[in-house]
Amino acid sequence: MPAPPVKITVLGSGTSVGVPTIGCHCAVCTSTDPRDNRLRPSVLLSYHGHNVLIDTTPDFRTQALRAHIENVHAVLFTHAHADHIMGFDDIRPFNFRQSGDIPIYAAPHTMDSIRRSFPYVFDGEEKNTNVPHVDPRILDGSPFELFGLEFLPIPILHGSQTIYGFRFGNAAYLTDHSEIPASSMELLRGLDVIFLDALRYKPHPTHSTVERSIRTVEALGVRRAFFTHISHDLGHERAESMLPPNIRLAYDGLEVVVE
Repeated sequence: MPAPPVKITVLGSGTSVGVPTIGCHCAVCTSTDPRDNRLRPSVLLSYHGHNVLIDTTPDFRTQALRAHIENVHAVLFTHAHADHIMGFDDIRPFNFRQSGDIPIYAAPHTMDSIRRSFPYVFDGEEKNTNVPHVDPRILDGSPFELFGLEFLPIPILHGSQTIYGFRFGNAAYLTDHSEIPASSMELLRGLDVIFLDALRYKPHPTHSTVERSIRTVEALGVRRAFFTHISHDLGHERAESMLPPNIRLAYDGLEVVVE
């Protein structure tokens, strides 16, 4: 059965501190272009009447209100850094609206970090207040299905740490990577759309650069690519004007449909 069309909504396209950066008065942080206002990195995948969230950033409440998200049926986590998990408690309103626990998917070390960060969710004790109701599911690298769409975890390197990106149908979302191993590049063949980390122009020990991510797009032959996890080194209009025509900068609120 062919995969369903997927609408990818960019909830946040910024780096770990967001853009504008606190206390910064550079041209990008003071820009009036709304595309230069970037919350922490996350996307929402919508298909077959279901919403799958990738990462719960510290800005998740704002992102959910802005995108008018009314349901979240599953959450995937790339890794356990603060800019990717610290909005976890804000899934509670979706429990109010939905019956049953929300499945959450993460690698073992990522799930361990989430448990340590939010022990009250997982301790099994009776509560006199509301906490997120979730169904933890451990990823081991094998593909899994969610609501008729297959997801494939893609191992990538975030500095010395191995984390996951995700392929779903003809699209993939990879954030926070300094390197994509050759074995993972093979898992990304035949894509229509890819999202890639492109923090800035200068090298960084745990993130990709614009130049490196351009080379990745060229090596994969992807038809449409979007760069995300963007710092205040890149002003949207100028940076995008220097990219190949099949590569654009993601921005908060961007919607991309993948058939």
